Amino acid sequence: MTKPVDVGSALWRAPVLRLDAAVTADLAARAFPQLMPFNTGGVLAGRFVGRTPWERHPDGDELLYVVEGSVEITLLTDAGPERHRIDHGSVFVVPRGVWHRQHAAETALLLSATPLPTEVSGAEDPRPR
Repeated sequence: MTKPVDVGSALWRAPVLRLDAAVTADLAARAFPQLMPFNTGGVLAGRFVGRTPWERHPDGDELLYVVEGSVEITLLTDAGPERHRIDHGSVFVVPRGVWHRQHAAETALLLSATPLPTEVSGAEDPRPR
């Protein structure tokens, strides 16, 4: 049985993830702890600033909820890059298999229901040519 999770308490000691060349997978995991399992992945929450690498989830949609701040999300579609601004209090669903990345100009608190596996790429455009 699952129990309610207080997001504030879960993030009390979590660092703000400042996305730069020095970010490691361990630091990202500490900054975005899994609050509980969900479907094939989990519910995660964390604070970050900067631009994430490209990622996609081949086995499910990802739900994003901006708790504080605002986040710009870029999706790579067949028609080209598609950008959306998600302000605090807003929710967004990233469709299964779509490459996407988030950018927060200032610190944002993001809660997500993220399916696994997650593929990550540092390429300018990770789609196959």
